[in-house]
Amino acid sequence: MEVLEENEEEERREEELMKALEISDELHDIETKLSVDQVCVPSDVSDFDWSSIDISQLPSSYKTNSPREKKVLRIADHYLQQYTHLCPDRKPLFLYPVNECGVKKFVSTTVRPTLLPYTELYHWDGCASFVCDYLTMKPLKSPLTPPSSLYSPTTILKYQRGNCFDFSVLLCSMLIGAGYDAYCVNGYATQDICSLDETLEVCPLLRKPQEVPKEITKKPNKYRVKSLPDLQSKFELQQEAKKKAETEATHKNKERGEEEVMEMEKPTRDPLYGLRVHAWVLVLSGKREVPEPFFINPFTGNSHSTMDEHFLGIESVWNHKNYWVNMQDCRNGCKDLIFDLGDTVRWEIMLSETYKPLQMLLDAEEENELFDRNMDDTEDDEEEEKDTSFAMPPTWVAPIQISPREFETRCSQGKKVIMYKKAKLEKWAPYLNKNGLVKRLTVYADLRFHIYKSMEPETERVMEFYHESRVDGLQKRAENATEIKEYFVGRDDFKYFQHTEFGKRRKKICVAGTRTDTNSRPIVQMKECFHRNLEKPADEDVAERVFLITEDMIQLTYHLKDKYITASKKEFFKPTENYRKQSEIMTPEMCITYQAGSSVKDNKLLHLYKLLQELTEEEKQLKQQVRQSEAEVLNILKIRENEEADIKLTVSIYDTERNEKRRQQYEAMKNAMEDEFPVHEEQDLDYLAPFLIQIGYPEKMTKRQALRLRDDCLTDFKNRLIAKANIIQARFEKEVEELKKKNQQFQENQSQLSREEEAAFLADYSETMFRIHILALRLNREKQTAPQKYLALEEKLRKDPRLSVYLSHD
Repeated sequence: MEVLEENEEEERREEELMKALEISDELHDIETKLSVDQVCVPSDVSDFDWSSIDISQLPSSYKTNSPREKKVLRIADHYLQQYTHLCPDRKPLFLYPVNECGVKKFVSTTVRPTLLPYTELYHWDGCASFVCDYLTMKPLKSPLTPPSSLYSPTTILKYQRGNCFDFSVLLCSMLIGAGYDAYCVNGYATQDICSLDETLEVCPLLRKPQEVPKEITKKPNKYRVKSLPDLQSKFELQQEAKKKAETEATHKNKERGEEEVMEMEKPTRDPLYGLRVHAWVLVLSGKREVPEPFFINPFTGNSHSTMDEHFLGIESVWNHKNYWVNMQDCRNGCKDLIFDLGDTVRWEIMLSETYKPLQMLLDAEEENELFDRNMDDTEDDEEEEKDTSFAMPPTWVAPIQISPREFETRCSQGKKVIMYKKAKLEKWAPYLNKNGLVKRLTVYADLRFHIYKSMEPETERVMEFYHESRVDGLQKRAENATEIKEYFVGRDDFKYFQHTEFGKRRKKICVAGTRTDTNSRPIVQMKECFHRNLEKPADEDVAERVFLITEDMIQLTYHLKDKYITASKKEFFKPTENYRKQSEIMTPEMCITYQAGSSVKDNKLLHLYKLLQELTEEEKQLKQQVRQSEAEVLNILKIRENEEADIKLTVSIYDTERNEKRRQQYEAMKNAMEDEFPVHEEQDLDYLAPFLIQIGYPEKMTKRQALRLRDDCLTDFKNRLIAKANIIQARFEKEVEELKKKNQQFQENQSQLSREEEAAFLADYSETMFRIHILALRLNREKQTAPQKYLALEEKLRKDPRLSVYLSHD
């Protein structure tokens, strides 16, 4: 019987597998649509035609193969034939797909190790984050087979989209360039990994760090004081145990409810479980202080343990130097795999460590047949050496380059949306939004992922206020089309809550800010709640007051008295308009009173009449307050609308590309400094004129006079250069000293400065830094050019015709 049951079980599994394979094509179309929706990619991703890309400007290495590339393709083909013969039940290897030009390229030569000049990309998490943000996910055409093409990382970066193999090759190239021992992986993963479905994952921003419990070790004390006898009441212990049992029961019910919710949120059974192809990156230990191997999912940029249950098997791995095939059992996924690529039993290497192909396990006849077949198919076999040692040819991919603007923009079209469990994370490129928004996390109460709220009045919204700065103590206001809820703190009348209900208006609402009272929402009911005022008796202290406008009723509910389970109540029925005109007398039918703890009715009609008048007056005031609240909401919305329409971002003073104002200030300051120390055209100046005046412009002079005239001119020019440098040096030292004083003053008073004062100080500080920078440049230039200017003047004087006649003779 057991054998029959096992056979039936095997037959049933085979039937399920066959059905899964039959519906794979249908699932592929559905899966593609789902993956596009889940990732929130732009609408043109699925419709993008890769055949329309321009390949005319690509280098020749993209369109042809070098002799070494042709040789590695022949070795790979030979390797594939032997692998197929030895492992006929396994799928074909992913070895030499075509590139964007339709040319077969070995996968290892598509990896281009690159270190980009950005600090963030010096670490694996920065590289992974950049790749997952910069590229848009494109699902595989068939979830059961690897792609038939593998484009270069430069093309993938240019068009910012690709499948899991494109993501992995680019990420592996960046990691190897950064010094990591990284490899591309061709394997199998779960549906949520392959389709980038993170709707069942908790957002990383919402994950709580794991708390490590601290073990408290108590040292025994031999001089302990003898403990006192237990004087605690057993009845109290029983009550506490009862409460604890109730709490545990409630907790268990809550956990049971959470388990039911988790059960409902579990993904449905995947008919292609274990068959879905996926590519990711393997990082081995050793380099860059990596302690143990781990996986990187290029779609999310997250790291995973090699024992993660989402990764179900590995066919092969490769880097820019070699290619390895996994020969280990993957029935338990990747949990039992050993990632020692030097173990030739567990990993079949294509090019051995001495760059020789692996020794073939086929017999001599089959080996000769395969070798002869390859010899007939190649044209340049006569030029090949008999020695089989061979190294991987260099990459055919052009250098990978990313401009600073592209690195800053990151996301495709500047925006990326990620759906998590009960949360949505949105990312924008810097300065893409006028309001400066770069990241927004929306958390939902349930699995619904969108609740729309507009800036229009009388729609769902919540406003929070600083109640300390308000006279009415308003802390929070929640509004929708039919009601307003207001919460108060610290009021003298002890009111903490007010609820106003509205009816339907006859006319439509006007534009915000132009509505009049004639078109306001009709008030149906107003309710107020009050805290306990200990200065009044409980049955005179109102706890709840309700004004039923449409029913002309007022309900009062008082606070509970001690040891009472019911509260005193009063209900007033306001007289009609006709009744008011006829008489002002209060009748017993106009008020229903319940006094807790007493069966005697309050027959003091005068007291009730005065109370009704007070309540009627307070009802009018409360209506006015409600209208003021509506007007305040409209005013706030109008202000917010104006703010949103006129947003001015503060650009860093160090952002020279965007901060136009700071650049203009710098240029103006630089021009002012140039005006203060003008650079004269030396060739237009007559340096001898002041000294010729001193000797009266003689027609003839002696050689001694000419030498003295020249030396005096050079000495004066030298002194002027030194004086100019000293002036700049003094100003430089003065500015530096003032900067030190400002910095010291800021450090001493930083805690007492307001935001405006701190911003003003930073602006002043930056201007001082600019002046110091300009003075330093000016001083450095003067020191460098002074000797050249002196030599130039000396040469000019030597050639001056007024002196050369006398200086040329001995």
